[in-house]
Amino acid sequence: MKKQHSSNRAILILESPWELDCNDSNRTSVTPFVEGIGKLAGDTEVYHANFYDKSSFIKALNCLCKRKFKNTTVYIAAHGYKKKIGNISISDLIWEVGLKSNECNITGLMLGSCFVGENSSTMEVFLEGNNLKWCVGYSSTSKWLEGTLIDCAILSGMSELDESDYSDKNEIIHHFANSIAAFSNSFHIGEDYNGNAVPLEDSLQFVMQPNGQGKRARSVSAEVFAVMKSLQI
Repeated sequence: MKKQHSSNRAILILESPWELDCNDSNRTSVTPFVEGIGKLAGDTEVYHANFYDKSSFIKALNCLCKRKFKNTTVYIAAHGYKKKIGNISISDLIWEVGLKSNECNITGLMLGSCFVGENSSTMEVFLEGNNLKWCVGYSSTSKWLEGTLIDCAILSGMSELDESDYSDKNEIIHHFANSIAAFSNSFHIGEDYNGNAVPLEDSLQFVMQPNGQGKRARSVSAEVFAVMKSLQI
């Protein structure tokens, strides 16, 4: 029998083809960047699967969720517009991940997609009643490389949290802030629907749901960027 891997953490990448140019035959992928984060962190498995619609997303998620780790993060990387990621509604995607979160100990969801962060109220609703502790996304377009680097910084920072840390909202906020502290809050990360420039601070949205009775999922974006600024010179 093949020996089972013994890592305690995992990052599950569900990616839809980017087609950044006419010759991009599934060439572009966030996977090499995330694999680097896994190697840097150590004790972290990185698994990847492509999806093309809701049915293939569910199949890909089921394929990746084969074992339970002490801490698992899901990274959905795909084009986004309004309430959809890869032509699937954001509510459907978060719902499906939420269904798997208890079984596979999924604690966080990184949405590497344009515009989905404007649905922070949807994130709050669908983080309730499952094992998800946090969700992050962009409310504007996001430059591909720069956005991927920011995503990876957040994935790296949040993978350091232990179960006990999820009971402390300030600890979660600090980890969010520390993850993005190397970036400029005024960096032009993308545009709004009218083509106006949007700074990182107005685009990146953070929602968390700490452990504890009576604690509800809520947006903490303002608190994250306030702490982020305190970490900069």
